[in-house]
Amino acid sequence: MSLATVASRAVNALTADLVTVEVHLAPGLPGWSVVGLPEGAVREAKDRVRAALVQCGYDIPAKRITVNLAPADLPKEGGRFDLAIALGMLLASGQLPRDALQGVEVLGELSLSGEVRPVRGVLPAAIRCQEAGHALLLPSANLLEASRAGSVRLHSADTLAAICQALQGGGLPVHPVPAHGEAVPTAAVNRPDAVNRPDMADIYGQSQARRALEVAAAGGHSLLMTGPPGSGKSMLAARLPGILPRLGHAEALEVGAIASVAGCFDAQEWGIPPFRQPHHTTSAAALAGGGLISVSS
Repeated sequence: MSLATVASRAVNALTADLVTVEVHLAPGLPGWSVVGLPEGAVREAKDRVRAALVQCGYDIPAKRITVNLAPADLPKEGGRFDLAIALGMLLASGQLPRDALQGVEVLGELSLSGEVRPVRGVLPAAIRCQEAGHALLLPSANLLEASRAGSVRLHSADTLAAICQALQGGGLPVHPVPAHGEAVPTAAVNRPDAVNRPDMADIYGQSQARRALEVAAAGGHSLLMTGPPGSGKSMLAARLPGILPRLGHAEALEVGAIASVAGCFDAQEWGIPPFRQPHHTTSAAALAGGGLISVSS
């Protein structure tokens, strides 16, 4: 059989839609084609995958290779499908056991040397993977981020060779998942300086403003700050998150998912209310975001 399928996930706003990576080997002149609405970085995966497989000592079938990313109408971007394509190639060519990735979803970008590099949007993918009851195979650098999703089964590795070696042995690479408390020590979770945040102790005077911040933080109220430049509005606002309670699990997942998709996830910030300070001349469109995701033709 010259057809293999591997499950993966695409970034679609704050969700991670399931993508089936189908690899088909057919007689004919050797060549590659990637279909399924891929952007430029996805089409270039064939060069990264080819080099990574050769570096790891595997054969590239001298056949017509077609890679389909289904569903075909969902835009695919980035290098997150590299590892799935490489493993699909090995499954289709019989170099790995046919059922090696049953019930496993795969994420990861490949370097030319076969190193598995981290990708963005791992936390939403781990959440959806957990809901589907699947395991997740991902880069070691994304392991801590994915562990925040909950009880999802995680497997990680640093190289393609290590993954293939484990699969040939009838299993998957297993790395210990860091405990949640290792990211932010328990004794320091409520200290603003634990993550280098501004502290209310920096404010001298401003007794009424400080009291207003405390009341708003305690009651979950909104604040409107007005006054001339230099009166301390930004200074006070920047220190408000330091006295807010930690986020609940659902809130932390939502905030973490936004950071994950944006490529700026930081485990040290987990559960801490975020603070953003857009410039006062920022337009409404720039503040809220918008526009279409362009897919190169």
